[in-house]
Amino acid sequence: MDTNPVETYGIGEVLDMARKRAVPVLRGIPDAALSAPTPCAEYDVKALVNHLFQVIVQFQRLAVKEASDFGQTPEGITESPQWRERLMDEADRLVEAWSTPGAEEGTTGAMNMPARLVGSMALLDLTVHVWDLARATGQDYPGADEAVVAELSGAVDELAPTARTMGVFGEPVPEAEGASVFERLLARTGRDPYGR
Repeated sequence: MDTNPVETYGIGEVLDMARKRAVPVLRGIPDAALSAPTPCAEYDVKALVNHLFQVIVQFQRLAVKEASDFGQTPEGITESPQWRERLMDEADRLVEAWSTPGAEEGTTGAMNMPARLVGSMALLDLTVHVWDLARATGQDYPGADEAVVAELSGAVDELAPTARTMGVFGEPVPEAEGASVFERLLARTGRDPYGR
């Protein structure tokens, strides 16, 4: 009999883990790389950072069951280098919003999805898109915490069919021998973490 209980984490806790790994990458994006391509073919670095800004802000609203607006992507990057700190501040607010009691309960968003799954979607962007940005700007990404990968594995299973239909995920990339669980997760979203 297994006497080690499986620890479960709230969405706010796993978002905080992802945020801590994201901060050095986001702060390390050089202005000279803003026009560089990313693993997301439709985004260069600047567009992907702007998308991440939008996700981080709109998912704060979803945590408190307010309507979100993903229609127009705002310009998060400005001439001022302070955009990095503004993004960090918004990421802190995202963690705080999803750490509030009741944030994971019920449904939220225009599609009335389970709130925990919606929180996992924010986690997916904060993890996978930061990996995209690290790859695009030549930075190391240290991988994701085990609890983050565990949360995302279930979310990717649930979201993948619709995400592929909508072009959000590509077709899964065949696994490489000896791949980490995080690399396998990235491959399931259509990214090639193996450098092939």
